Formats: sequence, structure tokens, C-alpha cells
Amino acid sequence: MSDNQTNLGVAPNIGGLLCNVPCCIGFIFSIVAAVVEKDNKFVRFHAYQSLLLHGVGFVCGFALQVASLVVSMALGALGGLISLLGLPLGLALLGAQIFMMIKANNNEEFRLPVIGDMAANWV
Repeated sequence: MSDNQTNLGVAPNIGGLLCNVPCCIGFIFSIVAAVVEKDNKFVRFHAYQSLLLHGVGFVCGFALQVASLVVSMALGALGGLISLLGLPLGLALLGAQIFMMIKANNNEEFRLPVIGDMAANWV
């Protein structure tokens, strides 16, 4: 299979872009791409990096909610202020996903710090 073909039936740059779409669409497409795409390393890289980015977002969001709950139980309203930290976290995640969509569409394999190297090793 050449570099211009994927098992998903889309061009590699579109496959990489779809892996990085925010929210559930990119997450689901990344799972499908990681399972189905066996030949195109570009799409596999973006699928794994997207899955790792979603995982980091989930873990950070979960930890923030637990911290908010614990602080709310101890100090009341201060827990609500801690939960507001989820907004900049969500915006940072959205910004990273949009940035990665642009890079993938331009056929660039940009590695995010830490998770980019992990994704490259898994390809």
C-alpha cells in the first residue's frame, strides 16, 4: 500500500485530521483508526497521539473533580472555585486538538511533548 492510501478509505491527511477532531468524534475515529489502519504510519501516529491526549484530558478532568469534591466537603464553596479550573483545562485541550488538526491536514507529524514520543514508539 502506498503512502497515499489508507485502509480507512480516506487520504492520510484527512484521516489524521479526523483523529484530532474534538470530543467524541475524534476519540471514536482514533479507536477505529488504531484498530483498522495497519499500513499508514501517519494515520496511526495521529490516532495514538489523539487517544493519549484524550486520556490525559480525562485523567486531569477526573482528578480536578475529585479535588473539587474533597475541598467542597472540607471548606464548602472553595471547592466550586477549584472546579472552575476545568475551564482553562478544557480550553487548552480544545486548542491542542485544533492545532493538531491543522498540522495533520498539512501532512505534518507534530509531536506533542511526552505523548508524541509515546505515540511514535507505538506506531
